[in-house]
Amino acid sequence: MNRTLLRLSTQALFGRRRGVVLLLLAGALLGLAVLVRLLTDEEVGVLAVVGLGFTLAMPLVALLSATAVLGPEIDDGSVVYLLAKPVGRHVIARSKFAAAWGATMLLGALPVALAALVMDPSHPARAAALGVGAAVAGTVYTALFLALAALTRHAVVVGLLFVLVWEGVLGSIFTGVRWLSVGAWGRAVADTLSAPAEAAVNVSVGYAVVAAIVVAGGTLWITGDRLRSFTLRGDE
Repeated sequence: MNRTLLRLSTQALFGRRRGVVLLLLAGALLGLAVLVRLLTDEEVGVLAVVGLGFTLAMPLVALLSATAVLGPEIDDGSVVYLLAKPVGRHVIARSKFAAAWGATMLLGALPVALAALVMDPSHPARAAALGVGAAVAGTVYTALFLALAALTRHAVVVGLLFVLVWEGVLGSIFTGVRWLSVGAWGRAVADTLSAPAEAAVNVSVGYAVVAAIVVAGGTLWITGDRLRSFTLRGDE
């Protein structure tokens, strides 16, 4: 990982309008937690965190973070100047991932844990477990969306469709989809660490951890390989 690239990517991420949107998403989740806590019982509140935090708020934070650290450079062609530097392509990919991952953890996974704690302060262990599960899912989301940013100029659109249709609609209707759902992997980890906040997601934690590692590592490698191909083909 290159520290200079990490610093520049982080500055670019929070220096754009997307940084404001990321803050708004995190604030909205926490604000909703306070509202739900005042209007409903504690268990319903935790269910809301699991539903909105894992399937909407955190994936959107990961999507905006991952596409912000790489997408604009591809769109305006400045990625060519970045690739001209004597830095390995996979090093660039890991540096970009680290910047996006930090934002996802800070503004995606952490708010999930804090919102759970706000709505059910008597169970801090469950809130921490949800935070760990969100961190696992957020790591995979970040790597996946970074690969999308490297593969297509329409990464935001494709990512939104993935989050809303696959993770949201289909994941809630078809049980089999959960085996290929990033959010379900994170919830499986959270349920193992603490008492589940909802009905079991029917995904074993062993499978969830292995799948998360394979997908995160594989998509991060794809990102580096795709960056290498920019130079080889000279098509961007």
